[in-house]
Amino acid sequence: MEIILGKSAGFCYGVRKAVDGAKNELKKAKGKTLYCLGEIVHNKQVIKELKERGLVFIEDIKEAKGETIIRAHGIKKDIYNLAKKAKIEIKDFTCPNVLRIHKIAEEHAKRGYCIFLCGSKNHPENIGTLSFCGENVAVIETEEDVPSAIELLRRSRIRKLLVILQTTYSVERFKKIEKMIKERIPENIKLVIKNTICRATELRQMETEEIAKKVQYMIIIGGANSSNTKKLYEIGKSNCENCVCIETAKELDLNIISKYKKVGVMAGASTPQELIKEVVETLK
Repeated sequence: MEIILGKSAGFCYGVRKAVDGAKNELKKAKGKTLYCLGEIVHNKQVIKELKERGLVFIEDIKEAKGETIIRAHGIKKDIYNLAKKAKIEIKDFTCPNVLRIHKIAEEHAKRGYCIFLCGSKNHPENIGTLSFCGENVAVIETEEDVPSAIELLRRSRIRKLLVILQTTYSVERFKKIEKMIKERIPENIKLVIKNTICRATELRQMETEEIAKKVQYMIIIGGANSSNTKKLYEIGKSNCENCVCIETAKELDLNIISKYKKVGVMAGASTPQELIKEVVETLK
């Protein structure tokens, strides 16, 4: 069996920064309780390991009683103020690409722009980003959301529009949405499009497509609640009929896989190398 493993599989820079940062803070804690607001990354195995090391995960900053880590996805703007008032020390491991989006959104909101945010409505990253977008903002999750976003722009009577994207948004889907927006916005609108999909996401999606077209069976490794992993699976499935999404090697059906001569493997941005290595070794 030939195994083709994606070069871009596994932790992206932002995830590695957050996970390594959390581990370093735990070492320095020396018995003190260290908190993390929300899941630091969307991977059960990573969360389990950090819990075993002593990290306490909370869903509300009011639950924190000491030093608190901010996850890779970022947080809402007002949480920083709440933490400051409560005298809670923050260790901010928000992905730099997400912080860049916050800055872009806040700057344009102050300058009177209406903002379209392309991404999943309930994704933690976008919940944080929305707090920097001001009042005139619409979330575009799929092509079906474009008409209502355009209607919001019309009703606002704002003549300036900013389009930004979730860092892990689908490149192919955005191309379709971008075309729809350009065709439907009113005349004389100043349109600013900032493609804020992170480069690592673009490369991973491109590589997944390339591998899926070459193989008979495609395996995507990542958390079930990971947005970028789901997108990789969608790409894999659309280019290889036999495509599965798993969290660990235990989920592999080796009786089925053994029938194929060429198998592809790709992993999401929150998948640690140990899990990828385990899958590859199991296949071998």
